[in-house]
Amino acid sequence: MPEKNKTGTAVRQIKMPLRHERSAGAIIFHLKDSEPYYLLLKYPNYWGFVKGLIEKNENEMQTIKRETAEEAGIYNFQFLDGFKETQKWFYRFNGELIRKEAVFYLANAESWDIKISHEHEDFKWCKLDEALSLMKIKSNQLLLKKADEFVQKWLNRRDE
Repeated sequence: MPEKNKTGTAVRQIKMPLRHERSAGAIIFHLKDSEPYYLLLKYPNYWGFVKGLIEKNENEMQTIKRETAEEAGIYNFQFLDGFKETQKWFYRFNGELIRKEAVFYLANAESWDIKISHEHEDFKWCKLDEALSLMKIKSNQLLLKKADEFVQKWLNRRDE
């Protein structure tokens, strides 16, 4: 007997295989006169952060170091202890449903120098307001706001 929804209509459930992907990324900033400028990378459809799939035998930090070098040509940066945020979402690729989880850390780059990969169309160092206006994905905007709050507290403690 088929299941019925609240209106009494028969509902057929289709079981689809679900693949799980894990990525790691960084919200990268550089300071100028104690003001953070955030690195945004231009993907084909949006502005975002350095991020990539966690490869076999790799941990989150190793992935971020590899992806930061590959996607932005950045090798010298420091992670800020205490910041770690996770995003979760679903998407379809070639008819397959994929559950995606991406963990983000915060990193202070030592230099402005960037060399983007073929995956990106452009890059930009932005103050918070400009970065938020370029970004169209709400969850990334919220992530950047959290990162900026953390950076501001870090700067205040550093300057005490």
